[in-house]
Amino acid sequence: MPRAARGWVARYRQWAFDVAAVAIAALDVWLRVVPEAETYNHVLSVVAVVAVALRRRFPFLVVLLTVPGFLAGWAQLAAMIALGTLARRKLLTAQTYVAAGLVWFSRFFLWPASEFTALTWQTHVHDAIYGCLVAGMPVAIGLLAHAREELSARISELAVSRERERSLHARAVRADERARLAREMHDVVSHQVSLIAMQAGALRVAVEDPKAKQVAGTIRALSTRTLDELRQLVSVLRTTNGDDSPQPRVEDLPQLMATAGFPTTLVVHGEVANLPGPVSGAVYRTVQEALTNVRKHADGAPTRVLITYDTNVLYAEIRNEAPAHRQDNGGLPGGGHGLVGLRERATLLDGEFAAGPTEDGGYLVRVTFPVTRSLDN
Repeated sequence: MPRAARGWVARYRQWAFDVAAVAIAALDVWLRVVPEAETYNHVLSVVAVVAVALRRRFPFLVVLLTVPGFLAGWAQLAAMIALGTLARRKLLTAQTYVAAGLVWFSRFFLWPASEFTALTWQTHVHDAIYGCLVAGMPVAIGLLAHAREELSARISELAVSRERERSLHARAVRADERARLAREMHDVVSHQVSLIAMQAGALRVAVEDPKAKQVAGTIRALSTRTLDELRQLVSVLRTTNGDDSPQPRVEDLPQLMATAGFPTTLVVHGEVANLPGPVSGAVYRTVQEALTNVRKHADGAPTRVLITYDTNVLYAEIRNEAPAHRQDNGGLPGGGHGLVGLRERATLLDGEFAAGPTEDGGYLVRVTFPVTRSLDN
C-alpha cells in the first residue's frame, strides 16, 4: 500500500476511534441519567463526554475534566477512556498516577457526602476494590497498547535491518567473485598474452622477410593493446561498489550531516578529493550508519566526525556525546546488523573497524583504510 494511502487510512481509523469513544461515553451517561438529579450533575456529565474528543491532544487535562462528571454525575466510561489514553501517551509518570488516583476516588466516593457516610464499612471495602479495577484496567490497557506500538516499530526496524544485511552480503559476494575473476584473468590470460608478445618481438628481430617482420609487429602491437585492455577490465572487476550507480563519496559528507537533524561537526585533514571510489564510499557509508545510530539510540546527541588522510592511510572517527535523556526501548533488542555490515565492508577493503561506548557515556565508531591498494593493479 502506498505511503499516502497508509497515512489516509491511519487518519481515518483515528477519527473513527475518536467518534466511537465519544459515542460510548455519551451512551454510558444517557443510560444512567436519573431524572430527579440536579442540573450540575447533567452539566458535569456533558462536559466529561465532550472532553473525551480532546483526549489525544490534552490527555491529563481531559482526565481532570472527566473526574467531576464521574464523581458527581454518570461519566464513568469517559473518565476511564481518558485515563487509558493518558497511560498510553505518558506511561507510568506522575500524571498517570495522579489521574489513576482521582479515578479511583471517584469510584470509591459517593456523591453527595451524606450518602457516602451512610454506607457500611463492607460497602466501602467493596467500592475500594472496584475502584482499583476501574482505575487499573484503563492503565493496563494503555500500557499494553503502547507496548504493542513499540513492538510493531521494532519489528519493522528489524525487517529493514535484515534487508540491508542481505543487500550487504550480496554485495560482498559479488565483490569476492569479481576479485576472484580478476585474479584468474590476471594470472592466466595476461601471462599467455605476454608470452605471445615476447615471441612476436623475437620473431620480428630474427626474420629478414619484410612481410614476416610486418606480421610479427602486428602481432606484438595487438598483444600489447590486449594487455592494456585486460588491465582496464581487471580494474573494473576489482571495484567493490557492488553496483554500477554513482556512489557517495567523502566530499558528500557535508550534505549528509546538514540533514542529520541534530548538532554535528565535520573536520577533514588532508586531501580526500582523489581517494579511490570504494574507500571513499565506505567512509561515507560508515558515517551515515553512525549518524543513524545516534539518531535512534542516543537521542540525537551532539556528534563530531573526524576524517584524516595521511601517508596512504585514511582514518575516520565518529564520536557522539552522552545523550541528554536515555531512551527507553522497552527492553527489546535492536537489530544490530548495521555495524556488522560496516565491519564486513572494512574487511573487504583490508581496513580495520572498531566501535564501542566511551568513558563519558557516548559512543565511538572508528575505521581505518589503507589507500596504497590501487584499483589499477
